[in-house]
Amino acid sequence: MRFQVIGDVPGIARVATYYAKVWETTEDVLSTETLHCIRHAGGATIGAFDGDELVGATTGLFCPDGSVYSMIAAAKHGVGYSLKQAQKDWAVGLGAKSMRWTYDPLVSRNARFNLVKLGAVVTEYTVDFYGSMRDGVNEGDESDRLTVQWDLTSERETRESEPAGEVTRAAPDGEPLARTDGERIWCRVPRDIVQVRKESAELAKQWREAVRGVFVGAFDTGYVATSMSRDGWYQLERK
Repeated sequence: MRFQVIGDVPGIARVATYYAKVWETTEDVLSTETLHCIRHAGGATIGAFDGDELVGATTGLFCPDGSVYSMIAAAKHGVGYSLKQAQKDWAVGLGAKSMRWTYDPLVSRNARFNLVKLGAVVTEYTVDFYGSMRDGVNEGDESDRLTVQWDLTSERETRESEPAGEVTRAAPDGEPLARTDGERIWCRVPRDIVQVRKESAELAKQWREAVRGVFVGAFDTGYVATSMSRDGWYQLERK
C-alpha cells in the first residue's frame, strides 16, 4: 500500500471522481476546483494506492487554532486506518496537535472506527449539519452529525462496558434505546442504517429523531461519547 499527497491536476480530478462514486452521485462531493483551492491554501488530499488503483482518499485543511479539519475520507475496506495514520503523519509534520471531523451518528461502523480504533472522542452533536443532501447515500435523510476530536499527541485507552442500569428510552424497534447507571449513558443505533434507509425512510427518520433526543440532552449536560460496542451501543461519559 502506498500513500501520497496528491497535487497534480489529473490526480485531483481522479480523487473528485472517486468521492462521487463512493457517495453514489453524479454531482461533485468536493469538486476538482475546491480540492485545488484546499491544496493552494495549505491543506492536502492524500490518496491510498494499491498498485495503480486508488483505494482511498482523505482531504484536510488547517484551522486558525493550528488543528486540522478532515473534510472528507473514504476508503476500501481495510485501508481506512492506514489512510488516517498517513493523514495524521502529514498533520503532525506541520505542527498540528489535534484533528477533527464529522460523521453520521447512526453509522455504527464509523463510530467504532473513530472512537475505538483511533481513540478519538465525540464532543458535539449538530442537528442537520449540511441541510438537505442529494447524494445516493444520504438522500431523504436529515444530515445530523457528530464532531470527533482526535488528539494527535497521545493515545487514549478506550474502555468498553456493557449497557447497564435503567432503561430511559425505547427505540423504534421496541427494544431499549438508552440506559443509564447514573454516571454513564448508553445509546443504541441500528446495525446498518444504510439498509434501514433503503427499506423504510420513515423508520430511518424515527431512528434519527430518537438518537438525536439522547445525544442533544446528554451533551447539554456535559457528556462526551467515548466508545462504541460491536453491537451498536455508544458509551457516553461526563467530561
